Amino acid sequence: MPNQRGRCKCFPPGMLRRFGAGGVDAVQNRTAYSAGDGSAPEDLGDRLTVELASVVSAARRRASRDGDRQVDTAHLLHGLLESDPAVRAAFDGGPQVARLLGYLVQRSIGYGLRWLGAVEDSGAVPLVEGGVPGWSPAAAAAMDGALDRAHARYATRAGCLDLLAALVDDPESRAVEVLRRAGVDTGRLAARLDGETPGQE
Repeated sequence: MPNQRGRCKCFPPGMLRRFGAGGVDAVQNRTAYSAGDGSAPEDLGDRLTVELASVVSAARRRASRDGDRQVDTAHLLHGLLESDPAVRAAFDGGPQVARLLGYLVQRSIGYGLRWLGAVEDSGAVPLVEGGVPGWSPAAAAAMDGALDRAHARYATRAGCLDLLAALVDDPESRAVEVLRRAGVDTGRLAARLDGETPGQE
């Protein structure tokens, strides 16, 4: 599939642009990403695998528990690493995954303190009034990117590797900052994921 890294999208307030079957634009209400406990809302959940829906729910719970106003890309990365063996297998062995998880759990007492009260805006998607309630612009863009990757391989649902690849596609996101701090070669990871995601259902 074509490399989507560096792509910039701009969505009007209150909407998230998605491409439907046959390339026809479809409009999805941004409240599909609304914050709160429980599973992803049905209008988004039917576009995600069971595993990815679980990751999204875990990320929302973690953000709420930690007192963060929005789910960001680091929350999503944490959920992916904890929940999906295929995601862990995409990295360079157990020690690297352990370093990543060890770094992520320090968020509330260490590096993440500087993120408190700040909006994660990597520049991949310009800030718009209203935004996606409960989601940082970068996290919402990553979810959209995961859906796009699934559509590009004619899958009906986005999976965990789709989201991981979309997270890595944004070099200025908090998720990529965490990956680099843990010693992950994000270019190598992106190339590996470009070869692996077509195998998802």
